[in-house]
Amino acid sequence: MNMKDAFRFQNKLKNLMCEATSILQDRRNIVKVKTTHLRSKVMSDALDAVVEETAPSEYAGHANEVAAFIMLLMEERENLSKAIHAAKSGLDLDMDSEVGLNRQRQELAEVFRHMTTLRNSEKTIAGGGSGFRFNGEGNQVSYRCDATQVTTIDFDRNKIRGMATAMSKKADEISMALDKCLVNTEVAYEAPFDINDSFGEILNDFIEKAAVA
Repeated sequence: MNMKDAFRFQNKLKNLMCEATSILQDRRNIVKVKTTHLRSKVMSDALDAVVEETAPSEYAGHANEVAAFIMLLMEERENLSKAIHAAKSGLDLDMDSEVGLNRQRQELAEVFRHMTTLRNSEKTIAGGGSGFRFNGEGNQVSYRCDATQVTTIDFDRNKIRGMATAMSKKADEISMALDKCLVNTEVAYEAPFDINDSFGEILNDFIEKAAVA
């Protein structure tokens, strides 16, 4: 499989493990609870009634198999991780580093682009100013007045625009290179089941094979 499919299968294994683990984390799936209503102690001619709690999962009676299934998934995740690492080691591009760097390039390009949208401006703010004066009685009092606000960009727009363009170009180039790595790089790993199979299909098949073995 190529690198792209390997990452998809890596997520598949992780999701399967989470689903299987949730079965064992629910106490009702790994113990049997039986309650006996001792009716005969109240009425000698009455029969005791036994009530067994119903487990929430259909795999409640297969805790051992589910645990073994989780062990298998863990082993597969380890094998796949090693195969992906080996495949990455043969690349000229450091994928892990470049993914993070490219995210930063895109964020910076957006910051620079936003800067270039700013313009010099001037506006009057009604009642936006204030001051103090002495009234007829000689007391100092505050008053409101209009204010003129001038905004002037404090950077070289052409330089910032050039930085935004350069950063975006570099990010696009790296994105294309990463996409090629995902599609063209082979990972030496053979999937034990189809990625499109459901959790139930995969686990039931595992339980059936375990019963035969």
